Amino acid sequence: MERRKTQSPSKRYLIAYNFFSAALWAGVLARTVLLVPVVGASNLHSSLGTYTKYVQTLAILEILHLLLGLLKSSLVTTIIQVSSRLLLVWGVCDLFSAPQHSVAYATMLLAWSITEVCRYTYYVVNLASPEAAANGGLLNWLRYNTFFVLYPLGAGSEAWCVFRALPEAYMWSVQYYWVLVVILATYAPGLYNQYTHMIRQRRKSMRGKKKA
Repeated sequence: MERRKTQSPSKRYLIAYNFFSAALWAGVLARTVLLVPVVGASNLHSSLGTYTKYVQTLAILEILHLLLGLLKSSLVTTIIQVSSRLLLVWGVCDLFSAPQHSVAYATMLLAWSITEVCRYTYYVVNLASPEAAANGGLLNWLRYNTFFVLYPLGAGSEAWCVFRALPEAYMWSVQYYWVLVVILATYAPGLYNQYTHMIRQRRKSMRGKKKA
């Protein structure tokens, strides 16, 4: 009888982390869908802003995972992705009222939460059973197809929130205003880079399925 391989403590931790993160983002998604019809998209921040802020802040651990060698990925890319999200929740939407009351805040949360639920759930399955993840299925399809819509929606919503914050930022600090202007200018090339990266990953995944 073949013995079942035991998982290392680091793998068990990563499975737990990704499962917990998927559950937290599922909470963001569910509350966004349920609250928008009740309070309106322009009033979502007052009901969900604090929760989302701390859920997103948990992603700092992903940088630590790379530094500790628990994961193999681009450290620079991860730092950019995590810090840009933290800027949105702490340095834009938490500071200024205009993005808080923008519909773009709701569409941003919708894009983020769907993306993260798919991503973290995929990681859980991939860590727990790589064979199951490699065989495709619904999770694999969601992972490598939803970005076609969700990436432009998320990046466009983020950029609009930053843009809406500019007048208040200028009154608060001219230096910070120019920081946001520079960041706003990076959204188009940043989206292109992420979009083409995911297209390459999708092609790689499709080639893997054909070989199987």
